[in-house]
Amino acid sequence: MLSVFAVTALLASSLVARADPTPSEPGPGSVFNEGSTCHIAWSPDTTGSWKQMSIELMTGDNWNMVHLTTVTTLDGTDTATTTYDFPCPSVTPNAPIYFYQFSDPSSSDKTWTTRFTIADASGNQVPAPNTTQPDGQSIGWGVGALTDPSSGTPAPSGSSTASGSTSSSGTVSSGPPSGSSAASSSSGATPAGTATGTGVGSSSTPSKVTTKSASTAAASVTPNGSSNTTTTAGAADSGAAMVGGAAGVKMAAASLAVTALVFVVGL
Repeated sequence: MLSVFAVTALLASSLVARADPTPSEPGPGSVFNEGSTCHIAWSPDTTGSWKQMSIELMTGDNWNMVHLTTVTTLDGTDTATTTYDFPCPSVTPNAPIYFYQFSDPSSSDKTWTTRFTIADASGNQVPAPNTTQPDGQSIGWGVGALTDPSSGTPAPSGSSTASGSTSSSGTVSSGPPSGSSAASSSSGATPAGTATGTGVGSSSTPSKVTTKSASTAAASVTPNGSSNTTTTAGAADSGAAMVGGAAGVKMAAASLAVTALVFVVGL
């Protein structure tokens, strides 16, 4: 009886303890001009595993995500480093079809921000070329490219998404960002649409656009939503990445474990 109790308790604690990094910015409706400061924020991994966290600039639909460039690789467990700023690259088209993917060699999970806009240097932008995802969700998307493909940095080893620059008509490997107002994770999430934002979920493009430039650098850590907090669910158009999927599965498993524990103790 005690051994069953111990195993059940261990299972429950291990499920609850896992916490991958949660992207919080860009959030739904975020707009960054080419040449200005692109700002990224997240909450760190609390398990100490994501020590080689890569952040990639992505485009494409929720199931065929395209790698454009690796923005940086850093320690995702460092609580003192939860933001990153870099010069926004020149892209085409200037539309709400870009998002970031977070990954680490130690984990099979991936998380995404919501989709955001990279406008031209004057702030001009166009709508997302597509309004519906391959699975029928009403989430805007498109396939963008770096204006200078040679300026891109290859995807980290082990990345499952297609890398390189592609034209706005290209397609790539599968993977999901979705969108409600937060970030999403690989357990079912995909970058999402603009108005909402986490990994998987329906969302529409936000009617309010917030412009961020070089003066907008350090923002609070909130998952996927603009100035929001950790988990969110949504779709990847301009939307948010879905951090909720993986978390939901883990919490459900933890709940089952606790239920089993109560049952055993009752016996």
